[in-house]
Amino acid sequence: MKKELLLLLLLLSFVTSGYRKPDVYVIDATKNAYLHNNMGLRYMDEHCYYAAIQEFKIAISLSPSAQATAVYYKNLGDAYMTIGYPDMARQPYEDAVKQFSLNFQYYKDLAKCYKALGLIPSKITEYRNEDNPLNKVMLGLLYVESGNPKRGITVLDEFAMSEPDLLITPAVKQYIKETVKNIDNL
Repeated sequence: MKKELLLLLLLLSFVTSGYRKPDVYVIDATKNAYLHNNMGLRYMDEHCYYAAIQEFKIAISLSPSAQATAVYYKNLGDAYMTIGYPDMARQPYEDAVKQFSLNFQYYKDLAKCYKALGLIPSKITEYRNEDNPLNKVMLGLLYVESGNPKRGITVLDEFAMSEPDLLITPAVKQYIKETVKNIDNL
């Protein structure tokens, strides 16, 4: 009887002890990329641009095919533009547009980069291609950056009217309003 009771108590103690397996830490490259991007942003705030560039590159290498990587490319391009290297910023900005082509800020940054490099006339001829409707966004921004805002507004307005349901369209419309307001103030 005592043995049975002892065995029963021992069995009940295992069942009621609440034992569970210890948590296992899983290394997640996407999460680590996010952390490296945030560290890069902190370095940018502290004006440690070389360290920021390295952190953004690490973030890109950890998660090269995710949609969030477009943000890392943009941040890398911003770091290069801040230190005065638009030739180095060009590729990250172009990669950001390729990675996620529905963010209007990426197009604006790329247009400013092209302006800093003096490539606007050649890029205008390149983006006149009608195959991709998003080429109109870049073309309109290039016209605005080249000093021809009326033509740029016309191209951007054509895009907004032809593609009303895209995610980028509200940002394009807001940019048109701001640009028209700036032209009226001149």
